[in-house]
Amino acid sequence: MSSEGYPRRTRHLPHSPLFAEPVHYMDHNKRAKLSYEKAKAIGLSYDMTIDDLLSLSPKFWQLHNDPAVLLDGGAITLLTIQYNLCAGTIARYAKRRPELLPLVEDLLRYRKHGQYMMTELGHGLDIGNIETTATMLPSGDFALNSPTPSAAKFMPPTVPAGLPCVAVVFAKLIVNGEDRGHRPFIVPLNDGKQMCTGVQSKLLPYRGGPHPLTHSLTTFRNVRLPRAALLGSLEKPADLHANLMDIIHRITIGTLALGCLALPFMQCYTTIGTMYSLRRRIGGPGRQTPILTFRTQQAPILTSAANAYVMQALQRWAIEKFCDSRLDGRVRHGIAAIFKGVMVQHSQQAALGVSERCGAQGLFAHNQMTCLHNEMRGIAIAEGDVLGLAIRLVNELLIGRYAMPPPADPNSLLARHEAGLFADLHAIIKDVPHHRSAEVNRLILPHCQPMMEAIGHRMAYDAAVAQGVRRELVDLYVASVVRLDPAWYAEHAGLGRAAQHALETRAMDAVLPMLGELVKEMDVFAYVTAPIVEDARWGAFVDSLKTFEGNARLDDVFAPQRGTLGVQPEMVRSHL
Repeated sequence: MSSEGYPRRTRHLPHSPLFAEPVHYMDHNKRAKLSYEKAKAIGLSYDMTIDDLLSLSPKFWQLHNDPAVLLDGGAITLLTIQYNLCAGTIARYAKRRPELLPLVEDLLRYRKHGQYMMTELGHGLDIGNIETTATMLPSGDFALNSPTPSAAKFMPPTVPAGLPCVAVVFAKLIVNGEDRGHRPFIVPLNDGKQMCTGVQSKLLPYRGGPHPLTHSLTTFRNVRLPRAALLGSLEKPADLHANLMDIIHRITIGTLALGCLALPFMQCYTTIGTMYSLRRRIGGPGRQTPILTFRTQQAPILTSAANAYVMQALQRWAIEKFCDSRLDGRVRHGIAAIFKGVMVQHSQQAALGVSERCGAQGLFAHNQMTCLHNEMRGIAIAEGDVLGLAIRLVNELLIGRYAMPPPADPNSLLARHEAGLFADLHAIIKDVPHHRSAEVNRLILPHCQPMMEAIGHRMAYDAAVAQGVRRELVDLYVASVVRLDPAWYAEHAGLGRAAQHALETRAMDAVLPMLGELVKEMDVFAYVTAPIVEDARWGAFVDSLKTFEGNARLDDVFAPQRGTLGVQPEMVRSHL
């Protein structure tokens, strides 16, 4: 599997001084700045070019599969913003404006930091109503403003971090008092030490759980921009919504790219869970048994392993389809949304399932799993919130605007599940007056995400079968998906509780003997830093901990006092 076709360009980094420095006692501000250096090291390992960004080359996708994300999720966040969103957006316009090429090259070589600023505090996913304005002045320049507090750009880390920073900022273009729709603008934010005139960045408190980043609230007050800052035309587009979707096209690419990060996450959970469960034993001397002996320990690990292999097949298929320009753009966007939805779903299942089976050890950030789980929560929202993607996609499928690629085997269990759920929702929507009606809100919207996931489960199954993934892994994947909606399979597929349990048991029995081989093929151990996987690592970790010793005495704890151990008899009697 899993490293096949995915060269480890960053294999030299895990034990380098930059990445080997312990961070768990480090100040959050220092850690956040360190993530910028790590992002640079990972990015330069890829020697990315403008052609890689525009053609979505294999190297571009390899970056978003790199297990280096396991070492610092914050670094990958910064890197994908800089390469995909910021540099990728500017590169598109550089084809017609060669004077932009040096800026793209500065971003790719990490001579500048790049940010991407679309989402506003008061609007979230409602990007059509963002308030930031860029008003054209008589001189031909623009004045960039945040007219209200709700117009603050939310989340992008914009505080100075050592290098000059520019951003692609989305704003309403105002010309002669007319709103001409949204446009991207190139905006200098800071010189690495202080903010540029008129740009204000307020550092948000650090998120709890993932690697810290300097997420910010950023506002603009009469920021003067030259005519060259505008990316695109001054003319008002015929279709404002279509224009908005076009200028944020790198978001759709990011939907698929961020979903790819879930693959090394699942590989990491499987590796940690397997190695810890072999190392952790119960019983007395001479009679010790690894906890991996127990099915309760095996189940989440085996499921995570099967899901990882099947998801890699889905990933290959999804990237191929997404890059096929002959396909309807809406279908390609839908494939990206579906892919991200199921990748996030299976990654989070593995995070909770495996970390819980590591007991109290699974709660600590130094064992990676809780940190990665929180990173994935952010990924689920970034570049397209999974629920928002599902609501849009499923409603458009139900009203027949387009269709997803059909199943290779309509009679497969997961294809029947997909068709059954779709038929149920279609029966509802065909009798409502409008797809935005109250009935749709109550009866359709709550089921959009499970519907999108069901499509993804079927697509994953088809991809795994077509690419020759081991049958045992495919069978376990199917059994694990059945557990997500057991009532439907009991009602419509003739699989009662006993049959479902037997399906899963047989599949796990078949996969268990190959677990060691599966973990080895995943090839992420070099990026696993959790000390619980080996005795030697655990010993070194304990030796590295802050140690407190002394010579204090608390003699009064056991000194005889009035009554028994200092308790007055009268007090005891008063409470009887």
